[in-house]
Amino acid sequence: MKTKNILVLTYWDINDALIQTYTLPYVKIMAQYIPDNSKIYVLTLNKKKSFISEEHPKIKWITFRYIPFGMKAIFYYLWMLLYLYMLIYRKRIHHIHAWCTPAGAFGYVLSLLTGRPLVIDSYEPHAESMVEVGEWKKNSLAFHLLFWLEKKMTHHAQYLIATTERAVTEYAVSRYQFEPQKNNWFVKPACVDLEVFQPNIELRKKMRSGLNIENKIVGIYVGKFGGIYLEDDFFQWLKTAQEYWKEKFAFILLSSHTEAYMTTMCQKYNIDTNYIIHRFVPHKEVINYLNAADFGITPVKSVYTKQFCSPIKDGEYWAMGLPVIITNNISDDSKIVAENGIGYVLQTLNKKEFFNSIVFLDELIHKKHKQTTIIKIAQKYRNLNNVTTIYQNIYSE
Repeated sequence: MKTKNILVLTYWDINDALIQTYTLPYVKIMAQYIPDNSKIYVLTLNKKKSFISEEHPKIKWITFRYIPFGMKAIFYYLWMLLYLYMLIYRKRIHHIHAWCTPAGAFGYVLSLLTGRPLVIDSYEPHAESMVEVGEWKKNSLAFHLLFWLEKKMTHHAQYLIATTERAVTEYAVSRYQFEPQKNNWFVKPACVDLEVFQPNIELRKKMRSGLNIENKIVGIYVGKFGGIYLEDDFFQWLKTAQEYWKEKFAFILLSSHTEAYMTTMCQKYNIDTNYIIHRFVPHKEVINYLNAADFGITPVKSVYTKQFCSPIKDGEYWAMGLPVIITNNISDDSKIVAENGIGYVLQTLNKKEFFNSIVFLDELIHKKHKQTTIIKIAQKYRNLNNVTTIYQNIYSE
């Protein structure tokens, strides 16, 4: 059988949840549809020298160092492109498969140079998003370069795998003049392995006992602050929740932010840190803390481009049967939450709306069959098994 080696390009550290939950599960699916004599080479850009890899007979890791955008990065990534160019011929790479448009920029250049077909996975706008959330300026080189490359890769790719339908039919059409009738695109939101993410009553009891939160209403957030995520507004919401539930409340924050950062933000909003359980754990341990929670929060900034994204955390919350507080116009998720009554969509960011969300959750948490209803939403919209045919269609040809 003819070898079908694949080069997978990412822009993330191998330890990042974006690799472990947003990339690796799909790479394993891809591995099912290539011949046994084939390999998938996965590029990661690591911030640390040491890294954790997962053994798989068809998956090989290629690691480079992550360098923020700038002149040094340009020269460094040119060297990386040269290495990957030679790898494509040395390993007889059949396809280039890039995750998101920053990695897609590398993929587009390599595809042009080698003639190998390009697949853009988790396709959503990145350049304009970085401007909207204040990370880049609209007149910056970084924005203009990536925006131009996003347009080029959109038209060049053999296949686009978009996070939402509107990422193609609205954004790609209006920004890049893409013609969706080409039918070379699929839709794949951030999915979850429902065999792994499922409620466990015994684990819930053990975790809540160990954290001393047995009789409390417990919220959870898995993520960061700043960039595409709210910061001050989140802590204002947290203060409102603490005022409402008082000693009955606890909040689990799984984040890489330092204790000093947390102390500063809690002092700023007069939040009692005794109510906060702050941890930074490997992603495989996140499920333990999700089992201990009663609801989750997705504090993505409600900017235009976030209508076309797909937050990983929502699928994980839903798979565990947790109601979600989410900002407005985020992916398809805000609409799903509102239409199914499985959480609260913040229409504005002020104390009155924060209070309304907490009152709504307080009632929802105690409703019978709430957990079962929410898990059914995960099965419908975020089941990993729902998207296997996408990779089968591409790689079983």
